[in-house]
Amino acid sequence: MKYNFYYDETEHSHIINYQTITADNFYDNFITVIVGWRETDEKYIFEKYKGFEEKYFRRMKDGELKSQTMKKKDFKSGFSSLNKNTIGFYEDFLSIFDEKIIIYFSVSNKIEYVIHQIFRNYNNSFFADIDLMKYSITKAILVYRPQKVIEAIYKSPNDFINELKVFLEDRIEKNKNYIPLKGRENEMFKQILLLLGEAEAPERFDWNYYPAFDGFKKLLVEMGITDYSLTTDMDGDEHKTLNAARDTGIEYVCEGDSKDYFGIRMADMFAGLISKLMQSLNEQLIGNYKNEKIDKKLLGIEWFSLNQRQLELYKRLHDIIFIYNDYWYRTYAGLYTDDLIAFLSLLSFMDRFSKGKDTEEFKIEMQPEYYNTYVCEQLKKHYEDMGNKLPIEFVTNDYEDYFLNQRGAKVYKDINRQKMLPIKAGKNIYEVLSVGLSKELLPLVTISENGEPICYRLPEAYSDWAMTVVGFANRGENFFPETVVFSCVDGKYFADIL
Repeated sequence: MKYNFYYDETEHSHIINYQTITADNFYDNFITVIVGWRETDEKYIFEKYKGFEEKYFRRMKDGELKSQTMKKKDFKSGFSSLNKNTIGFYEDFLSIFDEKIIIYFSVSNKIEYVIHQIFRNYNNSFFADIDLMKYSITKAILVYRPQKVIEAIYKSPNDFINELKVFLEDRIEKNKNYIPLKGRENEMFKQILLLLGEAEAPERFDWNYYPAFDGFKKLLVEMGITDYSLTTDMDGDEHKTLNAARDTGIEYVCEGDSKDYFGIRMADMFAGLISKLMQSLNEQLIGNYKNEKIDKKLLGIEWFSLNQRQLELYKRLHDIIFIYNDYWYRTYAGLYTDDLIAFLSLLSFMDRFSKGKDTEEFKIEMQPEYYNTYVCEQLKKHYEDMGNKLPIEFVTNDYEDYFLNQRGAKVYKDINRQKMLPIKAGKNIYEVLSVGLSKELLPLVTISENGEPICYRLPEAYSDWAMTVVGFANRGENFFPETVVFSCVDGKYFADIL
């Protein structure tokens, strides 16, 4: 069975220089999207997309409907910013996608790419985890935006190492006022300072396209697809995109004009949509350290004040990415994936609500805090995964349908297979080892049974409680292991930590 795939990207910077990174429209992430389907479904999908483009022909520019028609202001508070005049466009666009359409997208951070080049001669060892250091440097530059360091990267690469040292030393001193929050960061910065002596900066940074195609190649292997074609959008006389695909090992690839290939236009539109959402999340969650005041950044309540149509958009996008494309390599990213994690977490968080008014009934004022807790837990897992140097391979054995959590308990990938914790009338006393959340935001608890760790699901009524205790753990206050009394009184669930 042959498959046809189409590629496009957004937030493209052919050359990364000081003017690029300081431009008003600069976004730190380069996003690529590949859409595909069985060749026998091409006509069916074309007819659906043709109808969409004809309906919105007034949005076309130079005869094409492209992602430039999406306005950044429409996503200031995510989908809740869409009004009745704009929401129909996105409803119609997402309605095109179903189980027949494969979606793959990659997110590559531009600053991380620069850091990779500067530290290209460094390798992980028993004594130093260079991946964690690269991640920490990238995050520090993106969060604190040290002007002299950024200028040195592009204006005077030879001065970069010295400017980075000065910045890290200064940051360590300032962080001493916030040790509970910044203690781990200080320890990492101290390790980085010890290893900066031999780093060298290249003279110029040209964008590397390989990661996007590396992830796509892994997806093809995962899906067992060998008969395929990939068409990329035209990319100038040097054909950098095409050549990168070929060099990565994508055999059946060619270039095409987006005017002639509706699949390229679909990829462009999908890339534009997720890019706009990720940018809005980034702007809302990034801290402002100009006045050296460290505050926790939360999404505004308006992000969670949703009507039914706005909520359904989140749920539809969630299904397209998580349900219709339930593959390990549906997404691909580098070390710094904070924006991607925030975006995917938002979709999972919103999918737990069934009605737009649910966010108000479930304490709308607490939803920003609950979302923050969930994102922090996902970021923590990513950080821990980077520290695990065992290679991750796609699981092909049907019986390998679970993983072990940090306490060593079995957690099924299909959460419906997880047993519910027995909670009978009266008091139910358990030795709780940890509390967590599934990717569907369902509460989980790991208890000790005869000395063995066992993971159970909790009733959804415990969701707020689980988010609260996980939030405390992310801030350094972990309540477990501890004895917990679970009880159900008049249909209401309670948990008391002894």
